[in-house]
Amino acid sequence: MTFAAAGRLYVVATPIGNLGDLSPRAREVFSACTLIAAEDTRHTGSLLTHFGIRTPLISLHDHNERQRAPELVARMQAGATIALVSDAGTPGISDPGFDLVRAAAAAGLTVVAVPGACALVAALSISALPTDRFCFEGFLPARGAARRARLGELAPEPRTLVFYESPHRVEDMLEDCAKSFGAERPAALAREITKLHETLYRGTIGQLAARAVAEPDFTRGEIVLVVAGAAAAGAAPGPAGGADGHGGALDRVLKPLLKELPLKQAAHLAAQIAAVRGNEAYKRALQLKQAYGAP
Repeated sequence: MTFAAAGRLYVVATPIGNLGDLSPRAREVFSACTLIAAEDTRHTGSLLTHFGIRTPLISLHDHNERQRAPELVARMQAGATIALVSDAGTPGISDPGFDLVRAAAAAGLTVVAVPGACALVAALSISALPTDRFCFEGFLPARGAARRARLGELAPEPRTLVFYESPHRVEDMLEDCAKSFGAERPAALAREITKLHETLYRGTIGQLAARAVAEPDFTRGEIVLVVAGAAAAGAAPGPAGGADGHGGALDRVLKPLLKELPLKQAAHLAAQIAAVRGNEAYKRALQLKQAYGAP
C-alpha cells in the first residue's frame, strides 16, 4: 500500500469476535502505517501478533485521548500515518476516537475510514425489525433513575432503537424498557455476536425480560438490544396515513411484506413487528391492497 507524503489518520474497524472479520485492507494499513493508536495496546498487540504485524503501538483511551491527541496530530503533520483502533468494532462508536478524529480534521489532515465490524449494525441487520430508520443510543446511564428518565424520553420515538448493555445490567434494562415502552413492544437481543456462543433472542420486551431472569446464559457476554419504534400516533386516516391510527410505522412494515407474502400472513407479521392488534393490521393491509393494488 502506498501512502501520501502528508500524514493522515486511518480509522480502522477491528473484529468484534471472529478474527476472520479483519479485512485485507485493514491488515495492509496496519502493516504500512507509522503507528497504531490503540484503546488497549495489549489487546491490539495480540491481534497484530496473530497476523504477523509488528507496527509500533501507542495507547489512546478514554482517560488520555484529549491530552494525547495534539501529540498525534503533530506527528501526522510531520508526515506520520496513524491507524486508530479500539478494542473491538469501529472506533468512536461507543469507543474512544472522537477527540482524535476531530483534532485531525480541525488541523486539515486527511481522515480515512477503513470500515468493518460494528456490533450495532450487525445486530440490527439480523433483528428482523425495521432497519430503514433507526436511532443508536449506545449505553444508557448506569443509574436506574437516569436510565428510566431517558427511556421515558425515548418511548414515543418511531424509529427502531439500538442499545448497548452490560451483562450485569441487562435484567434491569429490560424491566425498565417494559415499563417505559410496554411489555408487548417487539425487540431482539443479540449476545456475543460473531463469537462461539453467538445467540439472538427475538420476542416482546416482556418475553425477553422473563428469559433474562430464567436463563443464565442470557445475561452473559457482550449485548446489543434492538427495540421496535413506537407506532406513530394521530396519523391521518386513509391510504396515506392509515385508518388504524398507527400511520407510517405500520405502513413501512406492511408495504414490503405485501409484495412478498399473502395478505393474511403479511398482516400477521406486521402486527407483531409494529406492535398493533391483528385486526388493525389486517384492516390496513386491505386498505393498501385496494388503494395501490398490492397483492
